[in-house]
Amino acid sequence: MSLGSLLKQARTSAALSLDDLAARTSIRTELIRDFEKDDFSKSGGETYARGHVRILANALGVAPSLWLDAYDEEHSITKHSMADMLIENNVMIARSEKPKISLKTLSIVSATVVFLGVAGQIALTNFRSTPAVVEKVAATSPSASSTPSATPTAMATQALAVNVSVTATRGNSWLFVSDSQGSAIYSGELAKGQSKIFSNDQPISIRFGSAGAVDVTVNGAAIASLGAIGEVLDRTFGANSSN
Repeated sequence: MSLGSLLKQARTSAALSLDDLAARTSIRTELIRDFEKDDFSKSGGETYARGHVRILANALGVAPSLWLDAYDEEHSITKHSMADMLIENNVMIARSEKPKISLKTLSIVSATVVFLGVAGQIALTNFRSTPAVVEKVAATSPSASSTPSATPTAMATQALAVNVSVTATRGNSWLFVSDSQGSAIYSGELAKGQSKIFSNDQPISIRFGSAGAVDVTVNGAAIASLGAIGEVLDRTFGANSSN
């Protein structure tokens, strides 16, 4: 028996219509109908299809691992490692890989080092040629080096901090959260009434399984309505996101 047939059998045994199951899981009726026909092509990709399968299994009282194994056997084209399975089931969180330094970055760093070296040499030459002027300036402004101030780098780092709060206000929603490098931060279902906060020093990307079911704030600012309940939506939030 195929996964779609197992899903339909479990739903009918639970005396639930397609609309009933859609309301219970926040998965669109059309998607569930396609799943029962063994069509998972509109679920947004393999990762999201597996997420929907898990939610449906939990809603119908079936061990998710049974249906996930059936999905892998019939539909998956990607071999899942043990680490992938642990991350998918929220047992562990994926480690972000350190970004590789590109040739462009190395070129910029090299140019900066050369520039600083030349600038330092010029400053040293000027200092040696006009000692009296330097000494006078130092004598008339003794407090110039006594008051520490935040460096531009530190201020930029603070400005780039991103804090995204997601609250399932109107229903359940499955979430997949990643950073700008594509590394997973979180994957799982957010039940109605629950909230989660995600923080990073770089933009945060979130795929919402039911965009209309959640409210989102970024650095304390509320984001306008994302979409309809049951709508799958991708959004990226940066430090200055406001809508």
